[in-house]
Amino acid sequence: MEKIHLGTTQLPTEVILEYVEALKATYTTESYDLFSHNCNNFSHDFSMFLVGEGIPSHITSLPQTVLNTPFGQMIKPQLDQTMRTITQAPVPSQQKVDPLKANNSSSQNHPNGTRTAATRATHAKNGTPTSTPSTSTTPDGKVHNVTETSEIADLLSRASRTCAIIFFTSSTCAPCKLVYGPYEALAAEAGPQAVFIKVDINQAFGAAQQFDIRATPTFISFLRGDKQEQWSGANEAQLRGNIRLLLQAAFPPHPHASLKLSNLSRMSLAPVTYRKTPPLDKVLAKMGDAGRDPSFVELKSFVQQRDNTGASETPLPNLTNLAIFLDTATSRLPTEAMFAAVDVLRAALIDARISGFFAGDKQESIEKLLQYITVLPDCPYNLRLVTIQLACNLFTSTLWPKVLSMDPRKSSLLVQLVTVSLLDDKHPSLRVAAASLAFNLAAANFRTRREENRELILESDQVELAASLLETLSVEKESKDVAKALTLTIGLLVFYASPGGELLDMCSAMDAAATVQSKEVLSGGDPVINEIARKLLGRGLR
Repeated sequence: MEKIHLGTTQLPTEVILEYVEALKATYTTESYDLFSHNCNNFSHDFSMFLVGEGIPSHITSLPQTVLNTPFGQMIKPQLDQTMRTITQAPVPSQQKVDPLKANNSSSQNHPNGTRTAATRATHAKNGTPTSTPSTSTTPDGKVHNVTETSEIADLLSRASRTCAIIFFTSSTCAPCKLVYGPYEALAAEAGPQAVFIKVDINQAFGAAQQFDIRATPTFISFLRGDKQEQWSGANEAQLRGNIRLLLQAAFPPHPHASLKLSNLSRMSLAPVTYRKTPPLDKVLAKMGDAGRDPSFVELKSFVQQRDNTGASETPLPNLTNLAIFLDTATSRLPTEAMFAAVDVLRAALIDARISGFFAGDKQESIEKLLQYITVLPDCPYNLRLVTIQLACNLFTSTLWPKVLSMDPRKSSLLVQLVTVSLLDDKHPSLRVAAASLAFNLAAANFRTRREENRELILESDQVELAASLLETLSVEKESKDVAKALTLTIGLLVFYASPGGELLDMCSAMDAAATVQSKEVLSGGDPVINEIARKLLGRGLR
């Protein structure tokens, strides 16, 4: 047996699990292929993310090596037939399904309006943004069955900003079984708002002593880390009432809850992405000698193969070498070559595996690139445009919102890129792209606000972003798309924002309601825009 040491990762478990979750779109039962899309391909992608080093090619190519032998050619038809009965994969002569393209086939709400699949296909061809579903890894309201006392502290720490409840039971407790079902149902109803724990004191021996449990069933509730109530008995009504009060204390009703903003509440939060692939040969030619760098030649081949055969059939290039190239690109490439390099990288980042890689240990490579473009004096329009589109495509990985949450410098950098670009009154397409990036930021922040009861973006950055959006909207007279995107983004920033906070005070001072109402005709009378103008800003700022 051969053992190959690939490296050691310092990535936190939460980030690793998030990346694995994102890979589900690529590694499905239907896309499995014994020879070309198997566990070795998964291990290669996973290893590249963890340590920046993939599985050696002599291992990943082993199935193809066997297939190239006379014996492999002889048994391939039988293997194909056998695997099709297991995976229900399409026959070889049929076109394989690209999960990334398949995600685009369903109708999504876009900041510029609702689009049909055919309309999105047309816009994607012309390089305008389309929406991509995002995968949420928020806990789905399950009960955590604990057998070790040490697990309780870990679960309670997860609820340090929300609430938790512990159900102490035992295998010999008959009354306990009466509330097993209701407890599971309450956990499902609460979803990510609370952590539900069930402890069998016959297995977690120290738990009864630690929490002074003298009878089962006993329940203990916690609010933001502090113990609240303790009671015993299999009374379902009491259980439901106490949990309802606990959730109300953890999540007091927001004034916006009474506004009944049904259209805004149902709006898709899928990120806006830019999927058009440029003519790669021409683009790399603009890079001069840098276009012949092995890392970019490999990246070009990756994008071409992905577009032709789908993400599930395309192994990742050496992303560590690509990160090394990017680290020095800003200091050695001329502006025209820099535009070409960013455009190719933008096209590659549509793949969540690549955007996820750059959300790991190599996120500084992206930060350095964005910082360079943001502060570049007299930055050419085309370079700024593709950079904003690249920033939008980062959101194909659900890891990037976590990166922005952990490092406010990066979210501040993206806000700065948006605000600087919105000032350009000569290029509507640049303002649309900037509004799209602002939407992605606001949507990620709103999702965090709604699901985790906290803010992803610093309030000072939200104030700066909202002020820039309102100022740009007030002078927008031509583009319906820009007006709608700006308004939707303002709505997401304001919706359920902290009452009495700086953001709502600023919106009130700038008379955001009047600004948005003045654009209702330009935005085509969209019902979501009407809700934001008349209800959210008209009544929600009071």
